[in-house]
Amino acid sequence: MSSIALFLELAVIAIVFAGLPLTYLWQKREYGFFEKLNWLLVFMTFDLIVFGAFTRLSDSGLGCPDWPGCYGTSNPWHALGDIQEANAAFPTGPVSLAKAWIEMIHRYLAMTVGTLIVVQLLMAYSKVKSLGTKPLYGSLGLLLLVCIQGAFGAWTVTLKLQPIIVSTHLLLAIVLLGCLTAYANQACFHKTAEPANQERLPAKLLAAAFGVLGVQIFLGAWVSTNYAVLACPDFPTCLGAFWPETQWQEGFTLWRQLGLTAGGEYLSPTALQTIHWAHRLFAVLVLLVLTTLFFVARQLPQLKSLSKLLLGLLILQVITGISNVVFQWPLLAALMHTGGAAALVFCLVRMSYWASWKSPIQLR
Repeated sequence: MSSIALFLELAVIAIVFAGLPLTYLWQKREYGFFEKLNWLLVFMTFDLIVFGAFTRLSDSGLGCPDWPGCYGTSNPWHALGDIQEANAAFPTGPVSLAKAWIEMIHRYLAMTVGTLIVVQLLMAYSKVKSLGTKPLYGSLGLLLLVCIQGAFGAWTVTLKLQPIIVSTHLLLAIVLLGCLTAYANQACFHKTAEPANQERLPAKLLAAAFGVLGVQIFLGAWVSTNYAVLACPDFPTCLGAFWPETQWQEGFTLWRQLGLTAGGEYLSPTALQTIHWAHRLFAVLVLLVLTTLFFVARQLPQLKSLSKLLLGLLILQVITGISNVVFQWPLLAALMHTGGAAALVFCLVRMSYWASWKSPIQLR
């Protein structure tokens, strides 16, 4: 199949996938189409993050070892002969029909999100007179971000799951989710204005929460992409020690191949322990900051629901994080842990609507 034919087939698939939810939204007249489209993108991106985690956890990232198609075709059925040949040569390798479908469905979902953002951009352009240029520029930024994310998706495959590339791919997906949530949450899209005298959330505390959560998500991605989840198979200790042996330079050399050091040697178990232990240690700081945010936010009437969501997500992250270790990395717990991290970002972005740099941090 020629490159042009492949891209045309993939474009048709993306349009069909995007057309299904758009048709549904168009039939629902209770709210504005543009507002519904914005929240649909948030929902679809969250699903894409969770399915991307499933792709990684099921070792399907190289189910189709080329990009953007699968052995030069638009779907695994057309590449069945190549897939069977690769699977026969390496029965326990990364290529099988099931893994190829998982990888391609992930790509289809990503293309759907990209197509919906193009629709969002066109809608924002059509509403410049009523909403101004801010939504238009926001959509342009989102389109640029999703294109960069697509490039990292391609490099994930072509660079054979290099940890820093895969970790950045996940981080950009989280950033995209946060930006889409902020876009949908903009005050100019709300029907009613907020009361001017309402108490505000301290922006400095919220910024600290965003900072520590962002670092922790990177550390979690680094654990997952280096397959270091079971490097410490016990809890709360690591191999029976409260401070295990560490190798920080080897563990956190960012530019290297999967499972190898920068010099091409196999990564040591100590380096994997270090990667795992860093994620655990930093989790303590994250819990402290986000718990403080919960106690502050719950005092504001407009944030009671979001503060409860924040607390629930924190509890979920602790439970699923521990379960990943003591139950030997079960798929459901790992997926929920990734989804919980994305949901925390969603929650903080929603809270940011009520933040002010002038508000003091008060615990009552």
